Amino acid sequence: MNGFAGTALVGRRRERRLLQRALDDARSGAGGSALVLRGEAGIGKTALLDWTAARAAEDGFTVLRAGGGESDTGIAFGALHQVLGPLLRTSRELPPHQHTALQRALGLRDGLPPGGFTVGASALSLLSEAACRGPLLLLVDDLHWVDSSSTSVFSFLHQRIGDLPLVMVCTSRPDSPALRGWPAHPLDIQALSSADSCALLRQWHPGMAGAAEERVLNDAAGNPLALAELPRQLGEEQRRGIVPLPDRLPLGHRLERLFAARLEPLPADATQALLLTALGGAAYSVSQGSWWRTVGRDRAAQALDAVESSGLARPDHAGRLVFRHPLVRSAVVAAASEQERRAAHRRLARDLPGDDPRRLLHEASATDGPDEHLAARLQEAGTRIALRGGDAEGALLLDRAAALSADAESRSGRLTWAAVMSARGGRLPYTAKLVNELRNGPIPADTAPLFAYAVVYVDQSHHVDFTSSFTLLPRALDALAAPGPRIFGDLAEQTFFKLLLASVYTGDPRGWQALERHLPHVSSAARLCHRAWADPPRTARGAETELRDLVAGMTAEQQTGNAWLLLWAASAVDGADAGLWRLFGGQHAYATRGSVAKAKCYQDFLRGRWDAAEDCLRHADTAEQLGYHTNALLFRHYYAHFLAGRGDERRLRPLLARIEPEARRARMRFVTDHLTHLEALAALAHGRHQEAYHGLRGLMPPGELPSGLAWFHLPLLDFVLAALRCGRRAEALAQVEAGRAARMDEISAHHAFVLAAVTALTADDERADAAYAAAYAVPGAEQWVFERARLRLAHGSWLRHRGRRAEAEDVLRAAHHTFRELRAEPWAQQCREELRATGRSLDGAMTRAESLTAQELRIARLVATGLTNKQIGAELNLSPRTVAAHLYKIFPKLGIASRAAVARALATGRVSGSPGTDRHRTRAAQPTRPGD
Repeated sequence: MNGFAGTALVGRRRERRLLQRALDDARSGAGGSALVLRGEAGIGKTALLDWTAARAAEDGFTVLRAGGGESDTGIAFGALHQVLGPLLRTSRELPPHQHTALQRALGLRDGLPPGGFTVGASALSLLSEAACRGPLLLLVDDLHWVDSSSTSVFSFLHQRIGDLPLVMVCTSRPDSPALRGWPAHPLDIQALSSADSCALLRQWHPGMAGAAEERVLNDAAGNPLALAELPRQLGEEQRRGIVPLPDRLPLGHRLERLFAARLEPLPADATQALLLTALGGAAYSVSQGSWWRTVGRDRAAQALDAVESSGLARPDHAGRLVFRHPLVRSAVVAAASEQERRAAHRRLARDLPGDDPRRLLHEASATDGPDEHLAARLQEAGTRIALRGGDAEGALLLDRAAALSADAESRSGRLTWAAVMSARGGRLPYTAKLVNELRNGPIPADTAPLFAYAVVYVDQSHHVDFTSSFTLLPRALDALAAPGPRIFGDLAEQTFFKLLLASVYTGDPRGWQALERHLPHVSSAARLCHRAWADPPRTARGAETELRDLVAGMTAEQQTGNAWLLLWAASAVDGADAGLWRLFGGQHAYATRGSVAKAKCYQDFLRGRWDAAEDCLRHADTAEQLGYHTNALLFRHYYAHFLAGRGDERRLRPLLARIEPEARRARMRFVTDHLTHLEALAALAHGRHQEAYHGLRGLMPPGELPSGLAWFHLPLLDFVLAALRCGRRAEALAQVEAGRAARMDEISAHHAFVLAAVTALTADDERADAAYAAAYAVPGAEQWVFERARLRLAHGSWLRHRGRRAEAEDVLRAAHHTFRELRAEPWAQQCREELRATGRSLDGAMTRAESLTAQELRIARLVATGLTNKQIGAELNLSPRTVAAHLYKIFPKLGIASRAAVARALATGRVSGSPGTDRHRTRAAQPTRPGD
């Protein structure tokens, strides 16, 4: 199976090496060879023949090819005719008796064909004649369908071509009688690896949604024919992930044909056992169910023997049937009639306990019309599963329940629940489809708040549109706050959270007003989240402390129920650290994982974990694929933070050009204001202080901490630095005073560090030393890696200007080392320029440790703790050999020759001298055993 014409062969590296070696040997005169490629139908044997033929043709081989077919098995010497016919017509040197023998065997002359040995010898002579003109490649595809006469000749040739420049390659299925007694051991063609399967699927069917791609890969199990055919049987919306995939993927004619011949001869008991196993799932055991008791032990044993003899499945030690290939399961279901499938589902349902959700699904599959009682049971089961975190699975049950509903109102209500659960479960495109379907009919009044939530969920996450948030959610909150039973559980909290998101992202006053009205009706976690984001300079004091106390006072169940609100509140005060990730332990749908990933990307930037920058782009691609387009936008905007911090304007500008238009269309001030700040930050990195000042002044006028800029503390440091460099000291002081007046240091540890830093930057000479010392001493100051390095850069410059060069050098070196670890080269260059102004340079006097790259320094520090290469590799996700390679570079850089000296070298001071001095020392300092 070669897939689509013109596509490159994927994988099969081992097989290609063997085939290429055979061609090379034949072409160089080293001798001929023969191979048989053996494998299941559709596994890619023909693709290997095609690849071999193409390579041989490029190398000047004459390519002879035959292919067997089921209808050709009765035609004597039919395949041999395909191979030798062209050669026989042009032969000039073949002895007459052999020429006649071949003509009669191939049906080109009347008369009885001679014996097989004579034909084989004549064929060998003909091939020898042709080989004198150049190397030959003889290909026989589907040997299992080749007529027995030709097979005998091919077997004869197989043993006698060693002295000819001839390569013979045949393909066959594993159970082919043609291989019995074949003179060489076949080469088994295995299923493609997961990586190769994925590459091939994307080559043939680009643009498939992640869930559809994963399902096809799972069902195909490395079979190239299945990878080609399964997606063709799906609808466009299924391939794009908009609607769920069916319980079983339709096989299409080509795949069904592969298994039909094996299924048809089986007795009824055997096919019934296969069908029950196919529909019952991996846990179903034929020996434990009612089928075994109904047919009896003897008939059951005979049926299982027939199944095993067919090669379609085998019994395991627990009495379960294990299919030879996942496609067999689909073929068994496809071969059964609708009536047979329903009967099997009824039997499977009877074999399961009444409260098992699988029983409900089997009952639903056995039903062919509305059944309100069953629909209600499905709804109840789906709700229970969703409450345990299985939203996607719950949505499927609600969808089934809607299909079985007896009236339009019940159907609409259940579909609405299915839409909400589907959204929470990470199947957003399907949610969008359900919402569009629901919009075409009446929405019952009692489900209107739920429908509003579903519509907004789709608009916010999928369409990057917040308009409906301010028209639908305030009314939904009003309805949910009205007296009466709470039939929607925590929907009010979730609706409040969605409106808060929209308000933070857009700054729309309608959202903030509605949120204020409903503060009395929501939890303490929701109120804290609102306070942290609404207007932080005026509302967020004490928020970080309150968050810690709130989490500490909650039960594990309460923490899990409020996890999103707690995470969002923590993000507002830059406190979303590892302590909060534990609330999201276990398996979660993408809606949750995406939110955690966004918070982590932001924290990675703030805390100097810049090696993780590329994760933002991977998350953006995943979000785009799953239909979470707003998440994709936000992930790219977080990636822009890293680029701006590094001053990488070459990559930052095209990224901003991609993000900004969409953010402006959606009126996402949260993003567009961030982009303004990031452009200013990049300008500061390159010393364009006036440009940075004017950009930042548009965000925060001097002396004012504006509403609508919840993250005001981030540009505050940049504004003060830019204003000071532009000679606008009064404006810088006004901004610092505004921060003091707002008591911003009471909001969070990060706010406290920023206030202390800008206080130090604007302090007069008499107070500056104490102010800088106070900033470095703020609890947790070391975690704000980038900002602390920039404070050190400014501090070092201040010290230099006051003639305190030795102190300046120490501070600037520390800043330079951090910027190198962050790969923030423009900032590192500023450090070097300041150091040169002190009369010293990094080239003339540097610490040994500063000569190491970030990865080398990490490895050296771990070596210093006594870890082995294997342990270091496990810690950093590297191989021990890679660790050893790094140590070969680290030892000479540190001027040492053993692991024992690493800790001492890292702790030593500077080494005087020029670069040449170190180079002369390198030979003596070569490591003896870095792999120890």
